[in-house]
Amino acid sequence: MFLKNSRYHGLPTETVTDRQGREVTIVKLRRLPATAGDDTTVSNHDRLDLVAHARYRDATRFWHVADANSALEAETLTQVAGAVIRVPPR
Repeated sequence: MFLKNSRYHGLPTETVTDRQGREVTIVKLRRLPATAGDDTTVSNHDRLDLVAHARYRDATRFWHVADANSALEAETLTQVAGAVIRVPPR
């Protein structure tokens, strides 16, 4: 269902009924592990994929940074220049 490098790969799913009465498959919420990392100051025009590429040479690992900061909406982490985010080690 998800690519191997996805944060959702291998997580349990369940089928639920939405408000319109349709059955949909959802991914169960996962617990975020405590993550060590370096504090990094957000600059203007930063994006998590660029931060991930600079750290890991792999922009698809942006979700590692999001998880380290417990962000459900990853893009919120880089919206404010000067904010400090945690970037996990390689």
